[in-house]
Amino acid sequence: MSTTERFDCHYCKESLLGKKYIMKDDTQYCTKCYENLFTNCCEGCSLPIGCNCKDLSYKDRHWHEQCFKCAKCSRSLVEKAFAAKEDLLLCTECYAHDYSSKCSTCKKTVMPGSRKMEYKGNSWHETCFLCHRCQQPIGTKSFIPKDTGYFCVPCFEKQFAYQCCACKKAITTGGVTYQEKPWHRECFLCIGCRKQLSGQRFTSRENYPYCLECFSNLFAKKCVGCTKPISSLAGAKYISFEERQWHSECFTCLHCSVSLVGRGFLTQRDNILCTDCGREK
Repeated sequence: MSTTERFDCHYCKESLLGKKYIMKDDTQYCTKCYENLFTNCCEGCSLPIGCNCKDLSYKDRHWHEQCFKCAKCSRSLVEKAFAAKEDLLLCTECYAHDYSSKCSTCKKTVMPGSRKMEYKGNSWHETCFLCHRCQQPIGTKSFIPKDTGYFCVPCFEKQFAYQCCACKKAITTGGVTYQEKPWHRECFLCIGCRKQLSGQRFTSRENYPYCLECFSNLFAKKCVGCTKPISSLAGAKYISFEERQWHSECFTCLHCSVSLVGRGFLTQRDNILCTDCGREK
């Protein structure tokens, strides 16, 4: 730099040659101007935090190093854990004493920053929230409350859940009861076609459940007229005569096909005839 060039403060224009200065955004300032323009005010003492001081900040608030203290016990918080409460900074001991919850198991304070569990207004240290049955920490796994205890899902199923009599696994939701035995809905099936029976009409034979269709096909009497099953379970009306059965709509004269329901009829070997056709013979 030649003797004719000037090196001045960007703000007050005083020469900075041989003086202490501060650069900001590639621009030089004397220390006085820099402090007036850019330094933050301390939250503790309200004085500017000068160039020769450390500026400690938390959430856009600033402190002198010596002012960064617990609002209750005044101990320094520099390089120490702390907690914030309603714009106040507190050491962990003061915060825990005044605001932290107590562990429902060990009754000790749950310190700020430590891992904890909360449920219905109660708090636990993570290592104190245990399954009532296996006594292992539940952590972030699912759990089920029962009476005054808390259970991990496997222990709850072993101790309290019904077991499906078909697959032998726990029934955790829903389920159906048949002959005083529990079943998963998806396990309660027709013994014939394996169709799900939950929510459907069904019947049983020898303690086995059947859908109406399978039961009719397997066990219902057959109509002499159409040879199809006659299922009283489905509400079908039928006619019975000499150990033979007909659907009501199938009980007709062999020759003229007139319905014989409620009318007199004649028999000719295994056939049935109306009285008119019978006389003609």
